[in-house]
Amino acid sequence: MTPDEIKLVQQSFSKVAPISEQAAALFYGRLFEIAPEVKPMFHGDIREQGKKLMGTLAVVVGGLTNLEAILPAASRLAKLHVDYGVKAEHYTPVGAALLWTLEQGLGDGWTPELASAWTAAYTTLSGYMISEAYGVPA
Repeated sequence: MTPDEIKLVQQSFSKVAPISEQAAALFYGRLFEIAPEVKPMFHGDIREQGKKLMGTLAVVVGGLTNLEAILPAASRLAKLHVDYGVKAEHYTPVGAALLWTLEQGLGDGWTPELASAWTAAYTTLSGYMISEAYGVPA
């Protein structure tokens, strides 16, 4: 990721963070719509899961300027998700749901440049996580 892409992602996430509960609800609604097969992997209160999601996103977005610092946690998270039944192919609909959620939440602020920056961020992290969890390149 370029420094400009990192800046765009971080600035835009600061606008989503205040509506994190709504953003998480949009995300899971969209994810279950486009990948209903993943819904059984989620147990318990989806609002609590949404808080975890948004907290993780905050850490990742904040750590984009020093990616090496967040990679060990991303590796652990990827391996933990394998135990929940997550497969490499699930990362694609998760990314699509995330980008859709950001587009909905940011409205007119969602530009082609911002979409590209978020795509780069998600592709970078998900590729690393897939490699760590499954031992294969994304």
